[in-house]
Amino acid sequence: MELRRGQLYLKGRTPQAFDLLYWNSDSTNLPGPMFVWYLRNTYLENRLRNPGDLTTCGEKVDLSLIDVPTLYGSREDHIVPWTAAYASAPLLTGPQTFVLGASGHIAGVINPPSKNKRNFWLLDNADKSLPEDPDTWFEGATEHPGSWWPTWTQWLDGYGGKKVKPKANLGSDDFPVIEPVPGRYVLQQDQ
Repeated sequence: MELRRGQLYLKGRTPQAFDLLYWNSDSTNLPGPMFVWYLRNTYLENRLRNPGDLTTCGEKVDLSLIDVPTLYGSREDHIVPWTAAYASAPLLTGPQTFVLGASGHIAGVINPPSKNKRNFWLLDNADKSLPEDPDTWFEGATEHPGSWWPTWTQWLDGYGGKKVKPKANLGSDDFPVIEPVPGRYVLQQDQ
């Protein structure tokens, strides 16, 4: 019987390395009190949804003052369930489009078009408004095969402005290059 990647640890074996495993193991060290504050205020009590209910660094947070286009959710996301991502779109000001990618928190996002895997859903409505109920949105959405990236690229083109050639040299007088990529922090070992 062949073991799947996720089952290897059950046999005391290290799973084979692949892109998601590297991404998943790239953790961020957060100070304990900050992490507890973050979880309590943004997840447990969901205070970001109420304008001015949350204060950070002495500033009241009001998501309705953020005027940006919004776009994406992942259907099997266990960290940001797609219905929660959908419910957050109206909290922001700006054009609202919702694309629902198949898969989870990471795999649905990084799945490149060249693999032609997965699928996504998009509501093709003329007025571009989002129904209030996510299930109503899903019932009206059309499933599209392949990666959502080409749709994202087309969407970005509508907000990107004029294309320019990249600069030959990195940095500027105000922001000089500090060091070559990926940066020394990547090479640091935990002590």
